[in-house]
Amino acid sequence: MYKAAENRYGYDNFNYCPNGLALPKIAVGLWQNFGKSADYDEIKDIILTAFDMGVTHFDLANNYGPAPGDAERNFGKIFAENLKPYRDELIISSKAGYEMWDGPYGGKGGTRKYITASIDQSLKRMGLDYVDLFYHHCMTPETPLEETALCLSDIIRQGKSLYAGLSNYDGKTMHRMHHRCEDYNVPFIVNQNRYNIFDRRVEENGLKEQGEKKGKGLVAFSPLDCGRLSDKYKNGAPKDSVRGIVPDEKQLAQIKALSEMAAERGETLSQMAIQWLLANGVTTVLVGVRTKAQLLENLDSLNKPELTAEDLAKIDKICKS
Repeated sequence: MYKAAENRYGYDNFNYCPNGLALPKIAVGLWQNFGKSADYDEIKDIILTAFDMGVTHFDLANNYGPAPGDAERNFGKIFAENLKPYRDELIISSKAGYEMWDGPYGGKGGTRKYITASIDQSLKRMGLDYVDLFYHHCMTPETPLEETALCLSDIIRQGKSLYAGLSNYDGKTMHRMHHRCEDYNVPFIVNQNRYNIFDRRVEENGLKEQGEKKGKGLVAFSPLDCGRLSDKYKNGAPKDSVRGIVPDEKQLAQIKALSEMAAERGETLSQMAIQWLLANGVTTVLVGVRTKAQLLENLDSLNKPELTAEDLAKIDKICKS
């Protein structure tokens, strides 16, 4: 029977959302590597190791797998067999917004019909009475924001989630949704978006600025830009690179320069990429690891020296070269 490490809170691993909720600086996202095709014992080891090292937040969505629902089912089994006694120490999140089942009510959208059915299915797959945080997963122009906000209000009032969040919104739409959530007294506390050294759309589309003004935490996924921000690419694209994410010659030169900078600091590029996010106001960095070794490497970034203003300027210069 699993027993959590007694020293799991001996790490400096927490930031606070503006509403006061503590979230770990690094959390585990179960997007791609925790589905049906994954080795169950290995993913269980990753999740339990993370919790033993102070990671309290595990992030899912209805469509994670890659087959929809698979990640939630696997997490639910791990939770039931190991983490259930620690439920009050966990922040578990899920989302709805992308396609899940056939027909007009299970596709991409933000209607009460779809979102209500989706969270009920997610709770059943994970064996939970509630999630701590529930996101609308993507902007859906065909659905009025009032409709989605009202459904988030329903979910909160029914006790199916404690807090609400938005994922993949831009600044303008998030600003409008903030006010719709205020209308229905929804505790909308955090935005989750793709953000890393190479992908700064949240800065360009106003999401980061608006989130700060409106008092929202920021959770960043894809912190390593699908592996580009790792030492895997420092000597060029490896033969096993996934098609579609192979850097061009300019980016390979940038990766090499960033890797050399990280090495001079006594860390890996992955660790420096995580530190860059934390230095840029991110509340939580979601890491999607394939192995326990990758998890430990990412968590060790918290033990490295913080990036200075000069370091941040150097990284910006490299990215503009």
